[in-house]
Amino acid sequence: MTNLMRGTELARDIVLRASEKAAGYTERTGRKPCLATVIVGDDPASVTYVRMKQNRSHKAGLESRHVALPEETTTGELVAKIRELSDDPEVHGILLQHPVPRHIDERAAFEAIAPHKDVDGVTMHSFAGMSFGHSEFVSCTPGGIIRLLDAYDVEITGKHAVVIGRSPILGKPAAMLLLARDATVTICHSKTAGLPEIVRTADIVVAAVGKPKFVQGDWIKPGAVVVDAGYNEGNVGDVDFDAVTDALITPVPGGVGPTTIAVLLEQTVDAAWRELDA
Repeated sequence: MTNLMRGTELARDIVLRASEKAAGYTERTGRKPCLATVIVGDDPASVTYVRMKQNRSHKAGLESRHVALPEETTTGELVAKIRELSDDPEVHGILLQHPVPRHIDERAAFEAIAPHKDVDGVTMHSFAGMSFGHSEFVSCTPGGIIRLLDAYDVEITGKHAVVIGRSPILGKPAAMLLLARDATVTICHSKTAGLPEIVRTADIVVAAVGKPKFVQGDWIKPGAVVVDAGYNEGNVGDVDFDAVTDALITPVPGGVGPTTIAVLLEQTVDAAWRELDA
């Protein structure tokens, strides 16, 4: 029997605690923790996602500073804007909405984010910290995945986790966080041979490949835990949800997405407090 692992209630709890900490920060300083969101171009999905993050920020008692740049923005111009935000003492966290237009060097833009403001966990500094277990900020989606597994009492230690996808902001950090929790981790990607057979050995599957319904139902062994971190046009994940018959699985939407935003807000509030207490 398939059971759902929903992120909505967990996200609500995370945001509630973040709101309380944000209120305490505002009471002490007279200012709100500030998250700056940067978007380049007008991709409809990205615009909607950024607007959602802004709305959630306001509801949680955070200030949201929106920076919208035109499609033709160069790498140098984007890097300069991000460095400006990094130097602004009123900004506590910076989010660069992914993906950026193809002509921009996204990694150079990410690395312009000051490490103490990298609340989305996208810099090499944050990745190294995650890999060694000493990061101030985790990548938000992978961090939300771990919180979701814990909320549903999923045993990670000693389990075989298969991560499908090796992006630097999702697949790789998810693998590092699972490894840190003593899972045996296999990372699969576009060049992996025998992918279905590998996935069938997994106790935990994290699908982060960016292709709708890519993971087939008969790839999932009975009783496995399936985390669908994909979001594609038409509210479809990376897993063929209807074909999975015996698993604990995240729905799309309503699974990983809410926890991602919740962790982002939580880490922004934490960044504000760290700066105050430094």
